[in-house]
Amino acid sequence: MGGFFGAISKRDVSLDIFFGVDYHSHLGTRRGGMVIYDEHDGFQRQIHSIENTPFRTKFEKDLQKFHGTSGIGCISDTDPQPLLVRSHLGVYAISTVGIINNAEALVEDYFNGHARQFMAMSSGKVNSSELTAALINQKDTLAEGIRYAQEVIDGSSTILILTPEGIVAARDKLGRLPVLIGRNEEGCCVSFESFACTKLGYENAYELGPGEIVRVTAQGWETLAPAGDQMRICAFLWTYYGYPNSNYEGQNVEVVRCRNGEIMAREEAKKGPLPDVDCVAGVPDSGVPHAIGFANASGKPFARPFVKYTPTWPRSFMPASQAVREQVAKMKQIPVPELIQGKKLLFVDDSIVRGTQLRETVDFLYGAGAKEVHMRSACPPIMYGCKYLNFSRSNSSMELLARKTVQELEGDEGHRHLEEYADASTQRGQCLLKSICEKLGFDSLGYQSLEGLLEAIGIDRDKVCTYCWTGRE
Repeated sequence: MGGFFGAISKRDVSLDIFFGVDYHSHLGTRRGGMVIYDEHDGFQRQIHSIENTPFRTKFEKDLQKFHGTSGIGCISDTDPQPLLVRSHLGVYAISTVGIINNAEALVEDYFNGHARQFMAMSSGKVNSSELTAALINQKDTLAEGIRYAQEVIDGSSTILILTPEGIVAARDKLGRLPVLIGRNEEGCCVSFESFACTKLGYENAYELGPGEIVRVTAQGWETLAPAGDQMRICAFLWTYYGYPNSNYEGQNVEVVRCRNGEIMAREEAKKGPLPDVDCVAGVPDSGVPHAIGFANASGKPFARPFVKYTPTWPRSFMPASQAVREQVAKMKQIPVPELIQGKKLLFVDDSIVRGTQLRETVDFLYGAGAKEVHMRSACPPIMYGCKYLNFSRSNSSMELLARKTVQELEGDEGHRHLEEYADASTQRGQCLLKSICEKLGFDSLGYQSLEGLLEAIGIDRDKVCTYCWTGRE
């Protein structure tokens, strides 16, 4: 996925950018970058790979070189950024978060307009931020260019631009990701995660609407293009990607996750008795708050039968190699034998995507002496790969566990009945649950319903993107 942070102030903001970007490290593992602007020395930029070393470690030595009263930085799971651009609109730095599905078509169209080149990466692809800048530069102002870029991009594009005059921030036209402004007595910041603002001494002051474009200075902000009336914010922000302390559209992540678990337990109890288990646990770490809610509502004690060792492996999918990621996932799981041996355990995970690591987890638990392992997913079966945000390494929907299982059960015909398979009250839904249970070794399996998830999020359902579960725009 990716995230960004920017600040502009009457004082030096280098430390704010450093820590603000670092607070977005959970959103990406490939590249990190910072750009600071000083009115005398201009732009200072540094980009590093963070695949094997955390952002903070990589950029600590660069701090002594940075100085200035405005800056932006980013964590990127895709391309190196922020980029420095010189055009008829002036010199500016740009960082983007999102995905451009029609990148090749946009590049070809650009060439047909007599443009000569892009700087190609080693893969031969064009950097998404460079392509976005090229689209922006076709118009007479940054605001017009940003609006044009967002209209022609198939996918999504949330944009942060640093100019000598200030920071320009633009939320994706359907608001799939958040953009927030913080303010203190000396200046303002722009952030993906709200807690990054408050930890650095800014008050959360304003949340951009979908498609809104603002210019931010040390004195405040002004709207360059108003928000649209349609929003499709990503539900996975509350389910998995968002940090527990953050708020989006007025809904705190940790509160939503706990409420989600409570709703799951409540609805399951309506259908019959819950499994007779010794404790409820979360698949660490993102499954923990869902599990706390489930435990509170079910009356079953909460426990932590295993923990993750995270000081050196903050995310299991950090390495590029799938084989290495799987090995790292194994190495991170450390059991508490006294809470596993001879115990009946019910685990809640934030989601079940491919199921590979979950299969390893179940084997690990039985190997540690568990008597029963029951699994609950805090969201419905994922049937479609996301085409709006770059947060999955899946190359095809058929890599998803639910879709792969449907194919095994009914072949191509099954894909005409995905809605039924996602509904546990139907015969097809029960077949899906049984098949996945057998495949992954669970004693029972349950998924949160889409209705339950939307109830937990607590905002107008028409404003929430649920494409990965329903396939509907």
